[in-house]
Amino acid sequence: MRLAISGTYSVGKTLTSMAVAHLTGVPRTSALTMRELLPISVPGKTLEECNGAEIIMLICRRNQGRAVAESHLPDGFISDGSTLHEWSYATVRVAVGINPNDSVNLDTIELPDDIRFYAEVMRQIGVPAKQHAKAAYDAFVHLPIEFPIVEDGHRPVNEKFRQLAEELLLKTLVELDIPVYTAGGTVAERLEKIIDIFKFKPVVSIEEAIALAEAEYALIDMRGELERAADPVH
Repeated sequence: MRLAISGTYSVGKTLTSMAVAHLTGVPRTSALTMRELLPISVPGKTLEECNGAEIIMLICRRNQGRAVAESHLPDGFISDGSTLHEWSYATVRVAVGINPNDSVNLDTIELPDDIRFYAEVMRQIGVPAKQHAKAAYDAFVHLPIEFPIVEDGHRPVNEKFRQLAEELLLKTLVELDIPVYTAGGTVAERLEKIIDIFKFKPVVSIEEAIALAEAEYALIDMRGELERAADPVH
């Protein structure tokens, strides 16, 4: 099974994907985070300070790393996100900026020429991203927006931005006819639903899978990109 744990910013993809991997014994895969990529790609800048060309470069770099990691797991994997996620985030960022207002509509917004160019580039980047998703994933488990975004100083904190990214992601999954199942609630409730949908045979209990995932998650370096650049060996 090649399963992508889907959802937009701050819905719990990482912890859930870790828990699913521990629960099922299927290896987890992911792309480098923007926190990890920024110091080596555009040193001295935060994500919000990047221009359209830099964002596109970062998205391409993430998708390249993701595809390579997935290729090393031919027998199946649990993916934290997917190639569609990087593309959908960048499409919203390039098209409407970091803080879109409530009236923004991706289909009708008037764009200045430079942003229109980047939006067209993202449409073209969407071609291989969609083709990869169709070929690489058997199904998606979508985690809906159920709680406010975590204001960590790194990710965009605008709820409209998050909603637009989710709408584009779900619309694309329908377009590609990739099976997608929604799993909301607590991590335990998500795991129970995933077992029920895919008939996985757990290798540990749900409680143990969550405990292992929480311990693994606690080891993640959550420093921002500028702090990482100042102390890369921390």
